[in-house]
Amino acid sequence: MFVLQLLVVCLVTLACTAALVQQLREDGRRDAGRLVTGVAEAVATSPDVRAGLAVPGGTADPALAGVRAGVRRHVQEVRERTGTDFITVMDAATLRWTHPDPAQLGRPFRGNAAAALAGGRVLETYTGTLGPSVRAVVPVRAAGGRVVGAVAVGVTTRTLAQELRGQLPVALGAAGLALAVSVVGSLALSRWVRRRTHGLEPADLTRLWEVDDAVLHSLREGLVVLDTAGRVQVVNDEARRLLPPGPEGAAAGAPGVELPPAVRRLAEGGEDVVDDVQVTDDRVLVVSRLDARWEGRRVGTVVTLRDHTELEALTRDLDAVRGLAEALRSQAHEAANRLHVVVTLVEQGRGEQAVAFATAELAAVQQLTDLVVADVADPAVAALLVGKSAQAAERGVELEVEPDTALPEGLLPARDLVTVVGNLLDNAVEAALAGAQPRWVRVRTACEDGVVEVRVTDSGAGFPAGTLQLAVQRGWSRKEQRLHPGGAHGLGLALVGQVVRRHGGSIAVEEPVTLDDGGGTVVVRLPAGPR
Repeated sequence: MFVLQLLVVCLVTLACTAALVQQLREDGRRDAGRLVTGVAEAVATSPDVRAGLAVPGGTADPALAGVRAGVRRHVQEVRERTGTDFITVMDAATLRWTHPDPAQLGRPFRGNAAAALAGGRVLETYTGTLGPSVRAVVPVRAAGGRVVGAVAVGVTTRTLAQELRGQLPVALGAAGLALAVSVVGSLALSRWVRRRTHGLEPADLTRLWEVDDAVLHSLREGLVVLDTAGRVQVVNDEARRLLPPGPEGAAAGAPGVELPPAVRRLAEGGEDVVDDVQVTDDRVLVVSRLDARWEGRRVGTVVTLRDHTELEALTRDLDAVRGLAEALRSQAHEAANRLHVVVTLVEQGRGEQAVAFATAELAAVQQLTDLVVADVADPAVAALLVGKSAQAAERGVELEVEPDTALPEGLLPARDLVTVVGNLLDNAVEAALAGAQPRWVRVRTACEDGVVEVRVTDSGAGFPAGTLQLAVQRGWSRKEQRLHPGGAHGLGLALVGQVVRRHGGSIAVEEPVTLDDGGGTVVVRLPAGPR
């Protein structure tokens, strides 16, 4: 690069120098033309010259010898003062009256004088007795305006070349100085570029870019690289798929993605993070963060993203199935105990007591089932409520479904309803377990004015002010403390917040009014209609 820059600088300097010399030559000729024209006009209007050429007579007339001598003296003075090479005064027959070479006196003028003798003016470059010269020929008029001769004034090209050579040292000195400054600047620029590219040549940079670009596009993990100011610099294809698009009207060349608040918070946290789960508006991401360093100096941040949305959904479905299986196991265990009691009473001959016991137990179990099945048309939610009731009872918490619960089928995707109801019930049961006796949870689902409402109340301590909104908006991190003092409000609440944001709904906490309201009520409202 340095050699290339040096070659370009030399060529440019030589071209500029040649252009400067040519410009100086043209300027010299133009200045010489103005000089000889001005001198010729001054001599032509001189009284001595006009009077001398106006005297009639031939060139050899002895009476004119004194006149011609006076004209020659006047012309010689003018030529010495103006620095011109020759001033030739000629009569109407183009015979010279004056010339630097006395041998040329009385001889015809060599040049184009016809136009001047006709009353015009001539400015030309012509080769005469003194060699090539820039000359001007103007007419000399008598008192009455009649052309009686002409005056030719010239500067030889040899004189112009001498003047140009006198100017060349300055021009060449300036060109040499410019060349030296350019060489030093090119050398400094070359060294700066080499430091910035860590000594890599252009071919190495091209090969490195091709390899890096191929690797970025082939990675199955999302990759985001930020500079030290937190600006996104590099984004691969998978990251563009996982992250929301950037704002409209971004500058050309911008990465075109926007980091969600949860991911941005981790990226700017300053600590290395490995496989941290973060919930965005529409995805569950596993995020890792690492400082990028070069020779011990931090140059940016590398963030990798893995999509666990489908895996998390399958995990939630599996947890629901496991919960139902656990509920069935609990119910089977309780049924076996009750059957054992009935059999024992029958064996003891207490048939009436056995019938009364079995009828009472059946009524208690059937009451919840009848309520849920009759009013909750969505089978997934109905099964979830029955299963969660059995699980809560096994853990010592009474799960009560409000009598006015009603939920038609098809208002919202079943998976979203299961996510909201299941996670709210799990958090409520955990909160109730952390509180004092009696431990209970109440749930109500309903659809009013096109809005599905889920209300869950527990006997726990409730949410501190602002804690719920923080939990559902920021998501969950293993490095953070649990947000609810009585239980684990982590990924579950973040998933509830994700569903709420996706459907354009709301989530809020209603403060308790009476002691029967427990620690407070979490209310989720979702516009009806499948998304």
